[in-house]
Amino acid sequence: MQGQWAAREHHLSRYVTEQPSYSILQRGVESHVLPVTEEYGMGVLVWSPLASGWLSGAVRRGRSITTSRSQSLPDRFDLGLPVNQARLDAVERLAAVADGAGLTLIQLALGFVTAHPAVTSALIGPRTQDHLRSQLAAADTVLSADVLDAVDAIVAPGTDLAAHEKFDTPPALLDPALRRR
Repeated sequence: MQGQWAAREHHLSRYVTEQPSYSILQRGVESHVLPVTEEYGMGVLVWSPLASGWLSGAVRRGRSITTSRSQSLPDRFDLGLPVNQARLDAVERLAAVADGAGLTLIQLALGFVTAHPAVTSALIGPRTQDHLRSQLAAADTVLSADVLDAVDAIVAPGTDLAAHEKFDTPPALLDPALRRR
């Protein structure tokens, strides 16, 4: 609403798109961003639908984590941290859901974010030709209600499994001085 008012007041084009981080493991935008974009008819281009590689199939129990993200952001993949153990547990359960539906984990992850009625498209970030092929194979994935319900049972709607990694938290929620006058 404020964005629409600012555009009108300053004779600018109205905002037409939002670009939040969104994945099965980071669902917080379902509670506070996606409802607003639907209300105002905005497009939504989500980024990190594979959750920095957690939903690519490369991060699995019993395997060494050797993704490029794990090298540059080691704390996000340190399995000694409870938050990362919770993510790994969710990934293993999601992989079982994908297998049961005859899908790859990538197809499940990309099909999930594009299933939300507010999402226009998912931005992918393949680093290799194989990554690109595996992600393009998910382009036409449509998930059944049963599969979506199974995902909801693993990671509840509106839940962020690693909320401390979100970059869209309003500053007033982090700094008490901004919400107290």
